[in-house]
This record gives sequence, structure tokens and C-alpha cells, in this order.
Amino acid sequence: MKAVWRRGALGATLILTATNFLSCMHDLKLVSITIQPPAGTFLTPDTGGEIDFTALGSYIHPPDTRDITDKVTWKTDVPGLVSVNGGKVSPLGGCGGANLSASLQDNGNLVIAYATVTVNDPTNPICPGGGTEATLGVSVNPSDFGTVTSLIGGISCPTQCIAVFPVGTSVGLTATPVGNHSFVDWTGCTQKSGNTCTVTIPVGGASVAATFQ
Repeated sequence: MKAVWRRGALGATLILTATNFLSCMHDLKLVSITIQPPAGTFLTPDTGGEIDFTALGSYIHPPDTRDITDKVTWKTDVPGLVSVNGGKVSPLGGCGGANLSASLQDNGNLVIAYATVTVNDPTNPICPGGGTEATLGVSVNPSDFGTVTSLIGGISCPTQCIAVFPVGTSVGLTATPVGNHSFVDWTGCTQKSGNTCTVTIPVGGASVAATFQ
């Protein structure tokens, strides 16, 4: 409140005026931190790349919101799962979930915020998002007596002998001898008939072998 004297023809008049001090005569104070986005997900442990997180600070005296990404201390409670570098998070392998924190000491008070990071592994049923895909491995015995190819998925063994398929998918395989060799039998098939094999992909994956002579 401010008092102002004004003098007119009839004498002096006291006028009271209110002044809004936005700063409240205090230092700028950090009251909260918000991390954006609040959660991030890597679809597989070997996705590569990174997720960029931003820390926004809310202040009073006066009210303000600022980008403080480069001022906070970034940490994760599962350092073996992801790496954190100034708000940039990358997967390190493995699967699971971790908390990401951004903290800052301000006027003697520790202000902290959290976000979550999830690393999925669709081939591992114990992982977040797991059990939806699994690996099919194929072997040719002896490896130079024949080949095995798949109708889908790109298996062409002994060159490419591993592929990932959705759980429950039926994968058809064909064994073809080379030179003077002949096909003998399959192991690991859900169904087999002559030189053809059908595998229904289970949770945890499957292994199939084709034997030649």
C-alpha cells in the first residue's frame, strides 16, 4: 500500500494506492519440476537410439516456468538397464523398467521429479511386453549336405538359421539335399511329412534340425 498526497484548490488530499509487487520482495524460488515426457519405452533391448527427456522448473517470486534440463542432475535407479546423459536415455541391453529422476538443489531445498523408462523384449516372456514373439532356430546336419528354407521369415539355413516370429505362428520349412546327398529326417517339428516340417512357434521359441546323409 502506498500513500500519495495531492494538493488541490480545497487543500491537500491523501490518496491511498495499492501496488502489486510480483516479486514479493523474495528471491526466485523453485517449487516443482516436471519431466516431459512422463514415460518412455524402448521396443527391444537393441533398439538403439535414445529418448530425449526435458525437465521443466516451476518458480515463484515471480511465477515462471523454465527449461532446466541442463541444470538438473539426471539419474536412474537401474543403471545397468539404461544410460542417462543430460536427459538423453539409451538402452544398454536386457529388459525391465527403471525410474528416471531429475533433481536440483534450490535455496537449500532438494526438488526432484520422476519419469519411467521401460525396455521391452518381445522374445522373453518374463520381460515387459514379452511372450509375444519367439525365436525359431534351425540346424542342418551335416551343414554342407543340404539346406532348409522357410516359406515366411527368411530362414535359409545353413546361411541364415535364426528368425523371430509371433508366438502361435505356423512356419513351414522345406529341406533340400545338395549334390548326391539325401534327406533323412526332422526333429523338433510340430508336424512333419517327408522333407517338409511345420513348426507352431511356442512361448520361449523352438529349435528344429534337419538330418541328411
